[in-house]
Amino acid sequence: MKSMMLTGIREMEMQEVPTPELKNDTDVLIRLKVVAVCGSDVHYYVSGKIGSQVVQYPFPVGHECAGVVEKVGSAVTKVKAGDRIAVEPAMSCGECDQCKAGRPHTCRKLTFLGCPGQADGSMSDFIVMPEHSCFPVPDTMSFDEAAISEPLAIGVYAVNRSIPMKGAHVGILGFGPIGMSVQLPAMVKGAEKVYVSDKIDERLQIARNAGATYAGNVETTDIVKDIKKLHPEGLDVVFECCGQKEAIDQAFELLKPGGVLMLIGIPEFDRWSLPVDKGRHKEVTIINVRRQNGALEETLQMLEDGTADVSKMVTHRFSFEESQKAFDLVASYGDGVMKAMIDF
Repeated sequence: MKSMMLTGIREMEMQEVPTPELKNDTDVLIRLKVVAVCGSDVHYYVSGKIGSQVVQYPFPVGHECAGVVEKVGSAVTKVKAGDRIAVEPAMSCGECDQCKAGRPHTCRKLTFLGCPGQADGSMSDFIVMPEHSCFPVPDTMSFDEAAISEPLAIGVYAVNRSIPMKGAHVGILGFGPIGMSVQLPAMVKGAEKVYVSDKIDERLQIARNAGATYAGNVETTDIVKDIKKLHPEGLDVVFECCGQKEAIDQAFELLKPGGVLMLIGIPEFDRWSLPVDKGRHKEVTIINVRRQNGALEETLQMLEDGTADVSKMVTHRFSFEESQKAFDLVASYGDGVMKAMIDF
């Protein structure tokens, strides 16, 4: 089969590799149809690492994907050959203290699709995943929607953990795919006002079209001043979705006393710097978001019934052979890109 390998910093090469085989009776062989380029994939492409996770070349990244079941192990009952599926890229052990406590997303032995040292990614014709990572989707759901259910589930999980009530006033700092994945469920679940910031005007227009109350470019306007003028009491929840240090200072300024800061973005540095005095006086609650926990089924239902519309998230398409062009575009934030899809 073909596999698009990272071979160095900002380097990719299509290689022929053996098609993976079923090793366990609960394994599922999947023929990939589409892969969405994620910001974390781009971190590996441009930096060769995320924190302690360092790429050993050659290596295929990718984890936001959907496809068709090719073959199943003898004990698989959830899916069958020919089924169209969404893929949950996290593979938990089911046996450690975290899994038994209902926290499989922080499993002690977690392996993740496209994570160096854990599992090869989905930039290949075929992958093998355990049955519990495979979710059947109806014919009415596109493969794009099935793949995007992965980042959207992160937003659903973060919203479920943080928005205290209907009528909440919410800030989203960074409106890439994760920012949009927060906005959509926040509005579904009753957020009254959503205030968005980003550096790309095309993304901000998508936010407005999706119902944002305010969408400001941080490079051309003082978004804190603007939002405080619109809502001087302060926001209930701010979602940090960009991994930028200045967003933390903005969040503490924007939050009301007793507000909640959700840290979702993946920064390129190792330590956050927090304004202690303001955080202490406001008694701000800070919650780190580690992907999602049990939100994928709800997310797929939202996509199936049309409650969440992710059609505007996809802005660019590339063939499998053009994967490097997709990564270069996303890495440069070029042409107003939101989500680039790679078709097999």
